[in-house]
Amino acid sequence: MSTTFILSLLEGLWGTVVLSLLTFLFGGILGFLIAIARISPSRAVSKSAAVYIEVMQGLPLLVLMGLCFYGPGIFGYNAVTPLQAATFALTLYASAYLGEIWRGCLQSVAKPQWEAAECLGLTRWQRMRTVILPQALRIATPPTVGFMVQIVKNTSIASLVVGYAELSYNAKIINNSTFQPFLYFGIAALMYFAVCYPLSVQSRALERKLNVANR
Repeated sequence: MSTTFILSLLEGLWGTVVLSLLTFLFGGILGFLIAIARISPSRAVSKSAAVYIEVMQGLPLLVLMGLCFYGPGIFGYNAVTPLQAATFALTLYASAYLGEIWRGCLQSVAKPQWEAAECLGLTRWQRMRTVILPQALRIATPPTVGFMVQIVKNTSIASLVVGYAELSYNAKIINNSTFQPFLYFGIAALMYFAVCYPLSVQSRALERKLNVANR
């Protein structure tokens, strides 16, 4: 087992981590805005957010990534890098699912909690920040972390469409040179597990800390 190949897998793992973190950051921000828009009292805003979610969830991630990579070329912009295209596509994908997950969590907070906060004379944002979001956070933790794990694994699609050098891409390149698929894909699988398992453990720890089941 060559040190060079192991270093290549580690570089691919770093590429996976970078893409995942960028997706969590931008997808989380956009997803939160989508969730807030979905529960907006404005029917136009809520409907627009719903349409966005339906469109993004209706497109296969593979197709969406291809559109983000090759689409700008139609308008004469050909400088899109694989990382930019993959990040943009995964951000759109993640924001739609996170937006819907978090919308459900916000609306699962008991209606009397909304009414009590309103009776205190709080603005809509104050009600959301001080009363609703803390309760929704406890509900949202398990599905959010579960989706984050899926994002880590879905970064492998970036290598198929845009040639982004993440973990599975580098494992495939090494296999083409060594013809030892079980060894190097097995090492890649362990690396994916090393990233995803701590997320699941942290989710359970946070869930216990927030006492999701009993609050």
